[in-house]
Amino acid sequence: MSGQIVRITPAGRSERDNLLTGPFSALGLHRSLTREMTQRDIRGRYRGASFGLLWSLISPFMMLCVYTLAFGYILKSRWPGASGNMAEFAMILFAGLIVHGFFAEVLTRSPNLIVGNSNLVKRIIFPLHLLPWTAVLSALFHLAANAMVYLVISTLLLRDPHWTAILLPVVVLPLVMLAVGVSWILSALGVYLRDVSQVMGVVSTAMLFLSSAIIPVSTLPAQFQFVFKINPLTFIIDQVREVAFWGRLPDWSGLGLYALLALGVMYAGFAFFEKTRRGFADVL
Repeated sequence: MSGQIVRITPAGRSERDNLLTGPFSALGLHRSLTREMTQRDIRGRYRGASFGLLWSLISPFMMLCVYTLAFGYILKSRWPGASGNMAEFAMILFAGLIVHGFFAEVLTRSPNLIVGNSNLVKRIIFPLHLLPWTAVLSALFHLAANAMVYLVISTLLLRDPHWTAILLPVVVLPLVMLAVGVSWILSALGVYLRDVSQVMGVVSTAMLFLSSAIIPVSTLPAQFQFVFKINPLTFIIDQVREVAFWGRLPDWSGLGLYALLALGVMYAGFAFFEKTRRGFADVL
């Protein structure tokens, strides 16, 4: 069993080296394990369903229909700068829902990642810090599926996709880093504070209605716009719409600043997780 002699949690390395490279070990040192766990997580979610993985494409389409009916036809909402065409409104709305859906999945799943895998906590060689990465990559898979649905529907209803749509991965990357950091924090807190999982459902809903996902921030009174702008989803949602719907280049300076802040949260989250994981076994 020579393969188990080397600890998967980086032993033999200084704590400082671990904190510097550890956040990205899921994509480097442990990439095979991360890929296998992510695939198992995705397949497990649809196990037993008649349509299987097709639900990853069917669900966003159904969600689009519901929100378009509610906000477009019933509430008669329109988006500033758009022509007023219902198909355009649906695509603008859908772009925001895709981003929110990704982050909401991470928020709601993270508090139970360690608690739900307590059998792994006592395995010294198992890298627990991969579990948040698995949750984020699984959510990223669904985001990619939603983006595919978006591009297909947009092509059928409106026009061929803008070439700037190829920048979607670049625009979403800072949010992915933020999501990983937040997931480490929530997964660790979920071990000690079981109520966190209940609170995250409310938080994810609040982040939807207090972002630009379904409400154009420019139409709000000035005193309320600040609340929407500090929502970490608002900027990314706006940039996704810039490249996917409007066909414009993103705000590169804004993305750069966002990426730096997200990287800071990522490292802070990893440090918090590594600090608190020592007590996981005692609590569980």
